[in-house]
Amino acid sequence: MLDQNSVQIILADLQDSIIGASRTCPPEDIRRAVTTITGVARVLGLPVTVSAAPRPGGPGVIEEIPKDAPLFVRTGPSCWDDEAGRAAIENHGRPVLALCGVTSEIVILRTALDALAAGYQVQVLVDACGGLGERGESAAFRQIEAAGGVVTSVPGFVADMVRDFTTPQGREVIAALHGQTA
Repeated sequence: MLDQNSVQIILADLQDSIIGASRTCPPEDIRRAVTTITGVARVLGLPVTVSAAPRPGGPGVIEEIPKDAPLFVRTGPSCWDDEAGRAAIENHGRPVLALCGVTSEIVILRTALDALAAGYQVQVLVDACGGLGERGESAAFRQIEAAGGVVTSVPGFVADMVRDFTTPQGREVIAALHGQTA
């Protein structure tokens, strides 16, 4: 069981100009999963950090990302490559990273492996990820698991943190999982 006080959410390359590159999960499904996980983050008080690739005209993150989430623009394939973004993640003092974004074979893989090497626990939320192709994404997820990461879903991840849906917080979480506002 995950302790919600040990968890933080990392959203990577969830940008209007990039999300359409997903060939393994439709962009509208990724958007729905991001809405769910950020809603759960709000209810549980989980920090959310956003990492974006540089794009002409600015990062252009999807509207489902909370406006108050700190945004870091990096130049490499890993969120860990950006010193300010990495420092923000480290400063939360939460050892479990729930990672999602596009693309699974690049930014998710590289960030997961770098975070695992730095001693973090990593959970990749596949329903909030998109890959360039089934084979490449599957290979990336296998590599993450082989390195000690967990590949799961938004509902599976959340149900590992919140085990009682009858509490006020639990009711808000289950409402978020079912796409409802509490």
